[in-house]
Amino acid sequence: MFNAKTVKQQLVEWIKDYFKTNACSQTKAIIGISGGKDSSVVAALCKEALGKERVLGVLMPQGEQWDIDVARALCEELDIPCIEVNIGNPTLSLYDEIAKTGLKLNDNATSNTPARIRMTTLYAVSAIVGGRVANTCNLSESWVGYSTKFGDAAGDFSPLSQLTVSEIKLLGKELGLAHKFTDKTPEDGLSGKTDEENLGFSYDVLDKYIREKVCEDTRLKNEIDRRHEMSFHKSAAIPSFKV
Repeated sequence: MFNAKTVKQQLVEWIKDYFKTNACSQTKAIIGISGGKDSSVVAALCKEALGKERVLGVLMPQGEQWDIDVARALCEELDIPCIEVNIGNPTLSLYDEIAKTGLKLNDNATSNTPARIRMTTLYAVSAIVGGRVANTCNLSESWVGYSTKFGDAAGDFSPLSQLTVSEIKLLGKELGLAHKFTDKTPEDGLSGKTDEENLGFSYDVLDKYIREKVCEDTRLKNEIDRRHEMSFHKSAAIPSFKV
């Protein structure tokens, strides 16, 4: 039932309206580019809505990143300006400063901190050039909490937050993006594992459960439900005491 052509047109108009309401005529869309489907689709949508001169891609490898050339190729294909900011040294410097306190880093810290440094980088660039930061998370990831609070889950506007991975792939094809972008194996670029290896189930299984409420594997259904329930705090407003 998903009509990629219609949704693409609606999204382009939505982005135009957002920038008309929340920005000036020169404000840029600031997008962290990984070369994967989400950032590629958001970049393509913003280019169509705003024009390439109002889109800035920011590549943020952490040290040596084997697939950074895919991100560069995406910017070349869309013909959008881009800059590259390596977050490797800033991340290590922060770890060193924390270690001086006697605290020991764990997997939770090392898997989430780089994503937060990337978001800090995007907002620093946005402040310099005058922009609005794009959130590139999708519904599938958010459903099971596969995002970092105040990291990739942050942003000023979120074009893909109500679309599943399967729908975003169709949207990418509608936008004319090459297969290497729409079907690039999704991974966080930090842990060395794919998204599906980290999650323990495929996006096809997850998307079917989200849209059709069908999951033949009871174990996977329970795991999806567990992750969904545990991740409410990532999307909810910060609890605020009222006098």
